[in-house]
Amino acid sequence: MAGLGSASPRFKLVFRVPPSALAACKSAIFAAGAGRYPGPGNYTECCWTTMGTGQFRPGDAANPHIGKVGELEEVPEARVETLCVGESVVRKAVEALKKAHPYEEPGYEVFRLEDI
Repeated sequence: MAGLGSASPRFKLVFRVPPSALAACKSAIFAAGAGRYPGPGNYTECCWTTMGTGQFRPGDAANPHIGKVGELEEVPEARVETLCVGESVVRKAVEALKKAHPYEEPGYEVFRLEDI
């Protein structure tokens, strides 16, 4: 990611979501500022999306959106990766993701990126 020309720290937000909620989650994180690349191209709403299979077993106190308590569940999910420039942007994007995501506990990770 060298050459992005930004002094702000950069982060990669990665999350998984059922296909039925993919558009809503992407809209929410993009509205919060995720997916914007600094520079003359002014690219916005940038992400990488792949399909896969998520697996989970809801615990006794869970209120699962999909599946039943105690039963192993496998579901199709999209994995989305996007750039967030600035800590405030990644925090807003995670907050927006949690509000838009249908799962009780959305699976996501935030990675700090290095400029090499």
